[in-house]
Amino acid sequence: MSDLTRMSSRTSPFLPRVLLADAATSGATGLLMMLGAGAAGELLGIPDALLRYAGFTLLPFALLVAYLATRESMWRPAVWAVVAANALWAADSVLLLLTGWIEPNELGIAFIVGQALVVAAFAELEYLGLRRSQAARGLLFPSNDSSAV
Repeated sequence: MSDLTRMSSRTSPFLPRVLLADAATSGATGLLMMLGAGAAGELLGIPDALLRYAGFTLLPFALLVAYLATRESMWRPAVWAVVAANALWAADSVLLLLTGWIEPNELGIAFIVGQALVVAAFAELEYLGLRRSQAARGLLFPSNDSSAV
């Protein structure tokens, strides 16, 4: 694999910490949404099945992000995939409200917007971690290699 596609020990320590925080938050949220879908659905006005499914999808994501965060050498495209997945989750959360597919109550709207903001913040922090790692390697302006950050 090209030297440009792996981040070495010069990876900013900020990035693994953010990834671990993302993994812990995603895992905890996923478990709570899965196990508490009935009560939460009633409280938030969000369909139980949606909460359960969303929680279920967070668990493998959390495991993957935790695995990535604990690697000595991180594969840049995998970190970019985490950033993209977080950005997509945040955008889809807002889209869920705008389309009217569900009609949550005020607390449900606050929950959806709040978690979208947290996920968007993780995407931004992970992007900043990539930039810091890139700067640490002296690759602030990498070549045209599409796998480089």
